[in-house]
Amino acid sequence: MPIQVKNELGSIHVSDQIMSTLAGSAAVECYGLVGMASRNQLKDGFAEMLGRENLSRGVVVRREQDLLHIDLYIIVSYGTKISEVAHNVQNRVKYMLNEVVGLEVDFVNIFVQGVRVAK
Repeated sequence: MPIQVKNELGSIHVSDQIMSTLAGSAAVECYGLVGMASRNQLKDGFAEMLGRENLSRGVVVRREQDLLHIDLYIIVSYGTKISEVAHNVQNRVKYMLNEVVGLEVDFVNIFVQGVRVAK
């Protein structure tokens, strides 16, 4: 269900797919992030690293009442401080969705699915 933003010129409909792509794009630009992971890792039993071709995979957009919640499943680089990488991703995603789409994001939840040596 798309989010509808109304202004004096009309209305704008923003789909969940667009918000997922923007969140994924903002996340992969952060230092220490190797890639996005499949959100089915617990079911699959391994961390499947996803490439940059589909930025919305590994991102879940949920709406509860009028609040926007973003879940990101990520793989971090070996040797980086996981809490700092997660904090940077949260800030970047919140900023991107606020500035580009004009939406207030309530929560950005980070699920670290693995650690890999960056190439």
